[in-house]
Amino acid sequence: METDTGKVKNMNRIWYLIDAKGKVLGRLASEIAILLRGKNRVNFDKSVDLGNYVIVINAEKIKLTGQKEEQKLYRYHTNYPGSLKEIPYTRLRREKPEFIIKKAVTGMLPDNKLRRKFIRRLKIYKGDLHPHSAQNIEILS
Repeated sequence: METDTGKVKNMNRIWYLIDAKGKVLGRLASEIAILLRGKNRVNFDKSVDLGNYVIVINAEKIKLTGQKEEQKLYRYHTNYPGSLKEIPYTRLRREKPEFIIKKAVTGMLPDNKLRRKFIRRLKIYKGDLHPHSAQNIEILS
């Protein structure tokens, strides 16, 4: 299965489907990060990419705990003087709910070269429908 260079041959990745409806953002993001890294496998190795694919549906129906619904802000800087931008959670949830889950999961993945590979296998969709019905999908509740 593993070669002498650390690359995996004949890797069969599992496709997981997660419905985000009514789930708490942080708990869902940590569950997704575990699946993307492959930590649920018996032969897990932190330096080898053994992760799976994860499909998330109903991204707009995610929940936050406490007062975060009104108070949470997403900040970024455009590298120009005085250009710190802030987007409130409610507006981002309305316009791009996929970004909220992707950012939370990205923050829970390791900050190395494998992060980009992991995040590419995360597919997030706004509604109930997704185009990955051809794969053998394992549904997680």
